[in-house]
Amino acid sequence: MELKKKQKKGKPSWLKKSLPKGGNYQRVRSLLSTAGLHTVCQEANCPNMFECFSKNTSTFMILGSECTRNCRFCNVAYGTPILVDPDEPMKVARTALDLRLKYVVVTSVTRDDLEDGGASHFAETIKAIKATLPDDPKVEVLIPDFQGNIEALKIVVAAKPDVLNHNIETVPSLCPIARPEANYQQSLDLLQIVNTIDTSMPVKSGIMVGLGETMEELEQTLSDLYHHDCDIITLGQYLQPTKAHLKVKKYYSPSEFKQLEKKARKIGFKKVAAGPFVRSSYNAQDLFAS
Repeated sequence: MELKKKQKKGKPSWLKKSLPKGGNYQRVRSLLSTAGLHTVCQEANCPNMFECFSKNTSTFMILGSECTRNCRFCNVAYGTPILVDPDEPMKVARTALDLRLKYVVVTSVTRDDLEDGGASHFAETIKAIKATLPDDPKVEVLIPDFQGNIEALKIVVAAKPDVLNHNIETVPSLCPIARPEANYQQSLDLLQIVNTIDTSMPVKSGIMVGLGETMEELEQTLSDLYHHDCDIITLGQYLQPTKAHLKVKKYYSPSEFKQLEKKARKIGFKKVAAGPFVRSSYNAQDLFAS
């Protein structure tokens, strides 16, 4: 009797994305390569990369491509980081100018090897962008936790980004598994402290779902963020980058993401992006303007 082969379970239909045609994809890749810059789009293997590049935009990743932390969900390389490039802030600014960006998103690898975690480099990049681009450009920064270093956080806030983002990533019970070198409460505290430094600065955070959290845990995390003065929230589906990373425990349907958005708004969030392909910086300009 012939045994039936076990069918490989693929992703649900709503997670199958067609590649955009035409656009500026190759131009963006070329500009980034010529400038010697990294993007989180490429390093994290983001599913939205082709779409965003074709729209003539990207999320710059400063301070190299090697991270000092090895989070079990993230595809960014873990290893010995390179020396900080003092010319990188201006390279980012010039490339943003070439891309004709009006809203620039900048993130980084985590640099626990640096005294200020790279905060001063973030500040220089923000200043370079605002001094180089015309017509009052907006800058959103997605920062690491700086190991809870408040002085480092003050350096970034003093540079006046238009949005300060730090991702909580997941619920408390899963933080030790997904982010073993981070701390849930420390991330919450960092977000809240931004408001004590500059009450006018919008604070943003993001959650990835599908790692095994419960709906009750998600509601509690949303509540925690809201009560720690977070203004903008993104919720997206976790996708396993490689077999070495954490497995997906659940694929949330588009209707479940709508439920999550309703829950976030009921808690008090005015600006919410929730969907299978939502990421921290995906359509960030639209969310900021909403």
